[in-house]
Amino acid sequence: MELADAFKVIKAGPLASLQDAGRFGVRHLGITQGGAVDLHAWAWGNYLAGNAWGAAALEVTLGSLSLEATTDLSLALTGADLGTTVDGDSIQNWAAFQVRAGQVLAFASPRNGLRAYLSVAGGFQAEPVLGSLSGVAREKLGGHYGDGRQLAVGDVLRFNHEAYGAHPETRQAPETEKIDYAQPAVLNLVLGAQVGEFSGRSLFDFFNRSWAVDNRSDRMGVRLKGPLLKCAINNMISEGLALGAVQVPPDGQPIVLLNDRQTIGGYPRLGTLTPLSCSRLAQCKPGQKVTFRPVAPERAHLQYLEFLAQIAHP
Repeated sequence: MELADAFKVIKAGPLASLQDAGRFGVRHLGITQGGAVDLHAWAWGNYLAGNAWGAAALEVTLGSLSLEATTDLSLALTGADLGTTVDGDSIQNWAAFQVRAGQVLAFASPRNGLRAYLSVAGGFQAEPVLGSLSGVAREKLGGHYGDGRQLAVGDVLRFNHEAYGAHPETRQAPETEKIDYAQPAVLNLVLGAQVGEFSGRSLFDFFNRSWAVDNRSDRMGVRLKGPLLKCAINNMISEGLALGAVQVPPDGQPIVLLNDRQTIGGYPRLGTLTPLSCSRLAQCKPGQKVTFRPVAPERAHLQYLEFLAQIAHP
């Protein structure tokens, strides 16, 4: 593998970090999963860039980031519309494109969604930590320098230069995959073991009322505001927490746990969002409305396999 510098950071946004598929097999050590919170956009970005599943991309949250290309690059942009430009000219989202050495790629502010994904042909490269490049700031693991921190001015991103130009810049995602994140989100939920402990009224409200995304949300989890949910169980012996677990603390307001979640928890859970529903939720702005619908595990599994089949052959 021939490594080379790809970008130098000339303006650091509030939240930008390398993310791959995640860090697995270490949760028994108390180490979280990490990885791209919008699996859908991350996967399509790698597909458009010609990368295999698992390649690290740059997750840009909220924008305000500027990168100077240090060499010619084949790239792809997916996910949120953050008003991205190259030397001041707008570029198309959900598509592959190229930049030349010296050009500046800039992310402004959210227009539609919260998180954009920048993929480079060959994938961004760094030293893996416990088998992953995913940056987790709380645990100081992974990322471009191995310490989990976000990008800062002067930092350098590297890539596998051997893959440059492997795919034409005209590749685009299908129109059906270009999600309008401004629309209300409908989230699929697989019912959990404690669902029967919630009152009938609570279950009716959960599935038939809308919920607002709280501003106290991040890569660990998304808090929701809505009807008060009541459960016969207030606390349990802590159990392992899966991606998308919907736990309900004593205040009756659900929290959906995402990639940087704690590994165990003792609040009762209504169920678990499917991976693609987690992706959709991760793009919701504070105040945005979401609703839930139950889905059978078999149906959820089939939907996930159909998604993987679309991006199986970059």
